[in-house]
Amino acid sequence: MSTIQIRRSALTSPDALRLITALNTELSAAFPEPGANHFSLNGEQVAEGEGVFLIAYGDDLAVGCGAVRRLDPATAELKRMYVDPSVRGRGIGRALVEALEREARILGVTRVVLETGTRLTRAIKMYEAMAYERIPLFGEYLASPETSLCFGKSLS
Repeated sequence: MSTIQIRRSALTSPDALRLITALNTELSAAFPEPGANHFSLNGEQVAEGEGVFLIAYGDDLAVGCGAVRRLDPATAELKRMYVDPSVRGRGIGRALVEALEREARILGVTRVVLETGTRLTRAIKMYEAMAYERIPLFGEYLASPETSLCFGKSLS
């Protein structure tokens, strides 16, 4: 894979649907307990001025995705982060987070928050390496204290 390009996409594009399906399959395997929630995202949350959904392409193949959605005037949330297992460890996740942080700044927010699963150790290490710090659970994640970790980062 020579270069990575990150492009805006609709949540309903074939590439987005394939990546989100793969993400949900992986999350279902990692968190098989009854009632585990994979927290959805809808088109309104990534509409112009509210957020964005991005896809990472390597040699024109969709290999990763992520979204940012505005929560309030000062805060945005990273959502639906995924990199295909065959290309993990090549900086694609980091590139997606950096691109989503740029998009968050365009939205005018000064803080980014996110939720990840307690068993997703590679994701946790990446977020910590990118200066994300543990924060209390918030919003819909309050209902999943056994499986959710939340992180935040100032963009200022």
